[in-house]
Amino acid sequence: MFAVFLTDKMDPFYLNISSFPTVIFTFFLFLSAFYWLVAVLGLVDLDFIDIDLPDEAGNSGNVAHEGLAGVLLKFGFNGVPLTIIITLWSLTGWLICYYLVDFIFPVVPDGILGFITGVGIFMLALYTSAYLTGKLVRPLRPFFAKLDQPSNKDVLGQVAIVRTLRLDDSFGEVTLEDGGAGLIFKARADSGVSFKKGDRVVLLEFKEDEHLFRVISEEEFIN
Repeated sequence: MFAVFLTDKMDPFYLNISSFPTVIFTFFLFLSAFYWLVAVLGLVDLDFIDIDLPDEAGNSGNVAHEGLAGVLLKFGFNGVPLTIIITLWSLTGWLICYYLVDFIFPVVPDGILGFITGVGIFMLALYTSAYLTGKLVRPLRPFFAKLDQPSNKDVLGQVAIVRTLRLDDSFGEVTLEDGGAGLIFKARADSGVSFKKGDRVVLLEFKEDEHLFRVISEEEFIN
């Protein structure tokens, strides 16, 4: 089945995804795939590169958003983890760029004209994919809003399981069973305390400014 990927018929595909401008999206798509792999294994937090963005409703009177945060807000990327944004942006950009190159490049001569065409394709794919990503993530906002504002009174005191390889005062996530797929929360232990994957901890305190839970061991909580 996978032998087809090693045939000569795949050479144009490999040439396209590894050459400018598609290679830029290929690179970020590869990074996204690698990130989700290590995230599933519990090596990193699911939102370890997040940028806090204000809600759209709270920004009507403040137009002075600068830099990356301003760009993300413009396309409606607020309310969803940046890792999901980058993944969808990379995927949609990769698809758009791939098919534009496949359609246009055969009729464009090599050299400076080909490079200029590549730059134009990249800019078009970058903007279009950002616009489409903003539309795709919009339905996800209510879901992540619930995760960002958990019902603290309901979950405090409950037992959760450490899902990352370690949990200490600077890193870690836990899973809380809810009768479904489970809820994943960022969590931190007290200074000098460390837990490993699979340990049972208790959600003791929710720190709103950091959007994470302070946890202690189940044994300490019982005693």
